[in-house]
Amino acid sequence: MSSKNQNTNIDYSLILIIILLGIASCFAIYTVQPFLPSIYDGQNFVLKQLIWYIIGSMLIAVLLLFDYDRFRQVVWFLYGIGIIALLMLFFNVPAFLINEANGARSWFIVPGFGTIQPAEFMKIILIITLAHIMVSHNEKFKVHTNKTDIWLLLKIVMVALPPMGLIAVQPDLGGFLVLSAIVMSMILVSGIRWRILFSIVGILGVVTTIFVIMFLIDPTLTKNFLDKVGFGHVESRFYGWLYPETYGDSGYQLIRAMLAIGSGQLTGKGLGGLEVYIPERHTDMIFSAIAEQFGFVGASFIITLFFLLIYRLIHIGLQSNDLFGSYLVTGMIGMFTFQIFQNIGMSIQLLPITGLPLPFISYGGSSTLTYLIAIGIVLNIHYRTKEYMFD
Repeated sequence: MSSKNQNTNIDYSLILIIILLGIASCFAIYTVQPFLPSIYDGQNFVLKQLIWYIIGSMLIAVLLLFDYDRFRQVVWFLYGIGIIALLMLFFNVPAFLINEANGARSWFIVPGFGTIQPAEFMKIILIITLAHIMVSHNEKFKVHTNKTDIWLLLKIVMVALPPMGLIAVQPDLGGFLVLSAIVMSMILVSGIRWRILFSIVGILGVVTTIFVIMFLIDPTLTKNFLDKVGFGHVESRFYGWLYPETYGDSGYQLIRAMLAIGSGQLTGKGLGGLEVYIPERHTDMIFSAIAEQFGFVGASFIITLFFLLIYRLIHIGLQSNDLFGSYLVTGMIGMFTFQIFQNIGMSIQLLPITGLPLPFISYGGSSTLTYLIAIGIVLNIHYRTKEYMFD
C-alpha cells in the first residue's frame, strides 16, 4: 500500500487565523488603553500582550520539535504540578506570593512578570490527562460493555473533580464551567454508550429542575444554601443577568456592555469612539469595545475568525488517525467553543456574566499563553498526521 507522510505539513491557515486574532487583540487593546481607569496609568498593555504572543509563539515552535505522544509519558507529573499549584492557592501558601482580586484567590505573583493563574494552565493539563485515560482504557478494553463504560466514566470523574472543585472554591465560576465543558466534550467522543450518557443527562436535568423549583418557591432558602457552600456570588450574577436594571450592582457591567454594543450600530463610532464606560474593558469586556468602535461589521469580523478557528480544529481532529490526537483536539474544541460563546453571550445578555476572557483577544498573560500552547499542540497533531492513499 502506498502512503504519504505528512510530517512536513504545517497548517498555515490555522497559523494565519491566530496571527489575525493577535493583530486584532493588540489593536483593540491599543484603542482601549487611553480610556482605562487611572489605576492603570503607566502600564503598556499592548506591549505586554505582544510579549505574551512572542513567548507563546516560541512555545509553539518548541512544541513542534517533539511528538505530542510524549505527553503521555509525563501526564501524571503535569497533573500533579497542576493540583499542587491549586492546593497552594487553596491553603494560601506561601501568602506573600499569592494575589487576591475581586474576592478570588486565583493568582501567583511572579516578581518582574506580574501574575500567573494556574487555573488557565490546568485546562490544558486536564485535556492531556483525560485523553491519556481514554486511550489507555480503550486499548485495554477492546469490547465495550456497560461495566467498562461506567468504569471509564468513573475514572474521568475522579480525575476531573479535584481541579474543578479547587477552582470552584477560589471562587472562579468561569474556570469551573470551562473545565466542565472540556469534560463533557471529551466524554461525548470517549466511546461511552449513549444510553449511559442519556441517563446522566436525565439525572442532571432532574436535579436542575428541582433546584429551579426550590428557587422559585423559596429564594431565601436557596440564597442561604449558596452562601453556605461558598457560591453566594452566583445568585447575584443570576439576578444581574435576568434583571440588570433592578439589580444595579451586579447588572451594571451588563447594562454598560449592551449600551456600548448597541450604540456601535452597523459600522461603529470610529477609532477611539469609546463613549460608554465599562469596567475591565481591556479584558473580559473587550468585545464590547470592538463592537462600539467598529459596529456590527467589526464584531462580525471577529466572530468569523473564531468560526474559521473552530472549523480548522474540527477538520484537524477528524483528519487525525491517532486516537490520542483526536481526543486532544476535541478537548481544545470544547475549551475554545465554550469560552467564545460564553464571553460574547454574556456581553449581549444571552448568558450570565462569568468573567471569562475572549480567547486570543482579551488582555491576559496566563490565558494567552494557555491558548497558544493549545494551538501548538493542535499544530503538532496536524504536523505528524499521516495520510494513506487508500485510507
